Amino acid sequence: MLHQAPDTVPPPEPATGAAPVLELRGITKTFPGVRALGDVALALHPGQVTALIGENGAGKSTLVKVLTGIYQPDAGEIRLDGAPTRFPTALSATRAGVTAIHQETVLFDELTVAENVFLGHAPRGRFGLIDWPRTRRDAAAILERIGARLDPDTPLRDLGIASKHLVAIARALSVEARVVVMDEPTAALSRAEIEELYELVDRLKAEGKAILFISHKFDEIFRIADRYTVFRDGEMVDAGLIADVTEAQLVEKMVGRAVNTIFPKREARIGDPVLTVSGYCHPTEFEDIRFTLRRGEILGFYGLVGAGRSEFMQALFGVTKPSKGAIRIDDEVAVIRSPAEAVAKGIVYVPEDRGKQGAITALPIFQNVTLPSLSRTSRRGFLRLAEEFALARQYTERLDLRAASLDQPVGNLSGGNQQKVVIAKWLATAPKVIILDEPTKGIDVGSKAAVHEFMSELASQGLSVIMVSSEIPEILGMSDRVIVMREGRIAAEFEREGLTPEDLVRAAAGYGETA
Repeated sequence: MLHQAPDTVPPPEPATGAAPVLELRGITKTFPGVRALGDVALALHPGQVTALIGENGAGKSTLVKVLTGIYQPDAGEIRLDGAPTRFPTALSATRAGVTAIHQETVLFDELTVAENVFLGHAPRGRFGLIDWPRTRRDAAAILERIGARLDPDTPLRDLGIASKHLVAIARALSVEARVVVMDEPTAALSRAEIEELYELVDRLKAEGKAILFISHKFDEIFRIADRYTVFRDGEMVDAGLIADVTEAQLVEKMVGRAVNTIFPKREARIGDPVLTVSGYCHPTEFEDIRFTLRRGEILGFYGLVGAGRSEFMQALFGVTKPSKGAIRIDDEVAVIRSPAEAVAKGIVYVPEDRGKQGAITALPIFQNVTLPSLSRTSRRGFLRLAEEFALARQYTERLDLRAASLDQPVGNLSGGNQQKVVIAKWLATAPKVIILDEPTKGIDVGSKAAVHEFMSELASQGLSVIMVSSEIPEILGMSDRVIVMREGRIAAEFEREGLTPEDLVRAAAGYGETA
């Protein structure tokens, strides 16, 4: 049974009895067609770490944006030191002492470390001019405080990823922070650097900072957190003290939901191998990836942030070059050095970021759909408009695309319909293998069901599908087989029969046995 706290009940008081610095009560935030947060509560206490736990899409990022003034809630109340308050802008949240270390903090390579740390709020001297000597001294003091051995005058471009992350932390602490939000802060760090981050968190706790720590990794949560709050589908389902819960219970709270009719999986006849990958490696992103994909199969790839799934798929499609490894298509050796070669050999890729990588949003629908198939719609170097429209109509109608006309710019469509355009574009090339990277990310429930229905139809017609997804219900509901990646390697492989959400989470987070 799932142990749930009643909706909107604030988290219990900590054992110390300290009053919360910051509270959220009944916060609701909606976007067109999506309720991102529904009547949620959260309390952050001085000198304590609260772990915010949930799947991708559970509402964690939306909550952080409400906390930091980027989003305004549609309903609910924010209380600072027990008094109602508002954060109409990110600057107002910063001035109130709320700062965030985001997973992808924007820094500037052409500026120095000190300039990045104090960007927008550098110390001022006479006549309002920036006091550069003080800026360097203050930056050096913050860096020393967090244990970062960096020269404030070093250009950021000369630093590695982990050092840049430390600069982002120093930047967040360059204001008088009372509440520090850490959003997946260890995603790009080595084990030694993670240990240093733990020491930093311990120092911040000793200074009385209230910390919200967002992570999928249970070892991190149990190492540094005092409290937990679990989100699922935009709602708070439980909260309490870490000392009162086990890892297994948190897994259950995090994923405890049933697969429903949004996932209309058809039973497909699985055929012979179509794609075989052996020992695929990349110097920094993934290592020793090997699997076989069969005709008519939907193969799910699951993993947490930074697991290397998208990076591997881009290498398979020829966007990046692997350091070693081999692939076979229909039992013939295939060398793929570019996306054009991948398409020619029957592999297509629908990327996660469809707006930047999947479609040209300024062009009309029909031109996006026919772009990879111009040889079919042209004669002697001249495009035939009627054939372009016919090809685009054939595949957009199969996907039930909702648009005023095929002349409509893709940028004017909803997220779900943009996704359908990208899928239609690649289906028009008559592929053998289609890779769908987060195929329903950011689209409404109705569009999700349509994409899932069509995915199932494609598999039943013999097309082989690789589906990369961070949504556990989607993985369970649509996959015939599932590969779980962790830290650039395959951590586990599961058949559909008997697979549970707990199996996936344990394998992805490295908790317990996965076999």
